[in-house]
Amino acid sequence: KIEGVTASRMKMKAVVVEATGGVEALQFKNFEATSIQCTSNEAIIKNEYAGLNFIDTYHRSGLYPRDCPFILGQEGGGVIERLPTDPGADLLGFKVGDRVVYGAFGSYAEKTSVPLDKLVPVPDDMEMKTAIACMIQGLTAHYLSSSVGAGIAKEGDWVLVYGVGSGTGQWTSQMCNLRGYKVIGTTSKGKVNDKSTFGCDELIVLDNATGKSYADYTSVDIVSKVMDITNGKGCKLIIDGIGKDTYEISLKCLAKRGLFVSFGNASGAVPAFPVLRLLPQSAYMTRPKLNDFVASREELLDRASDVFTWVKEGKLNIVIDKVFDLEEVRAAHEYLESGGSKGKVLFEIKCPN
Repeated sequence: KIEGVTASRMKMKAVVVEATGGVEALQFKNFEATSIQCTSNEAIIKNEYAGLNFIDTYHRSGLYPRDCPFILGQEGGGVIERLPTDPGADLLGFKVGDRVVYGAFGSYAEKTSVPLDKLVPVPDDMEMKTAIACMIQGLTAHYLSSSVGAGIAKEGDWVLVYGVGSGTGQWTSQMCNLRGYKVIGTTSKGKVNDKSTFGCDELIVLDNATGKSYADYTSVDIVSKVMDITNGKGCKLIIDGIGKDTYEISLKCLAKRGLFVSFGNASGAVPAFPVLRLLPQSAYMTRPKLNDFVASREELLDRASDVFTWVKEGKLNIVIDKVFDLEEVRAAHEYLESGGSKGKVLFEIKCPN
């Protein structure tokens, strides 16, 4: 049995990790699944696209442990191919043929078994690629901008968002702008653009870090720039997906009673540090994850509805950077980890059946 698949005997193509490691651990293969079937609360999705996210590289490398072997990926979308046939099954209004997106393990595959309560209907007037782009990064940005700092950062307060040139940072800066925050963003020279594209009031441009997925955070004195911009007050909310290379900067940029949100590990995990480091600013620190902010179906649908609506109204600038075929999975991971991406990276899945 492979994690991410539940089963009746069938063949399909998928990306399987049998032992964690570098991109060589990614095996695009035709295998016989022993368990694709509908339980009383799952649907079979015929995938059209899957999303590539940094968390996939953490699972592949073993930074976030999973039992091997497993099918990689946790974001996808397509059409419902099969639904439970149990007489008492609650289908939540879904029917075969509905277009859906989801966040669930096993999306790097032609077909995925997904819990019904994890499925999000795709609006009729939205492309599947756009809807998938809204899921992991869009929903993460939603909770980072609206929930984590609620009551700490208020309209008109300064916030600092790292990595606004691509990925979750690109979404988060725009949503913070929609919330009425004043946004300071960071990006590398290779990803610089009109700062309004990222929803930033101020943009700090850094040198590229060769061969890395993040900028060179030693190339500019970010603390001095932030203090100049904020008249020495610092930021009420700091949203940091970089990790090891930026946490010291983040702690020094906090305003009184400000919140440091560490949500990613692009440069490595943040090491343990004494809680007394928070004392000078009476500051807060948290390390959240998406699943705890879409813990109920109501919360999942509410957040997705907001993101879809903002996209359709043109309030969010969505960049689909590159689409790879699923068999190009190694090249796609290398591309993401090289720092070349300037938006969402997707896999197209061509399922013959």
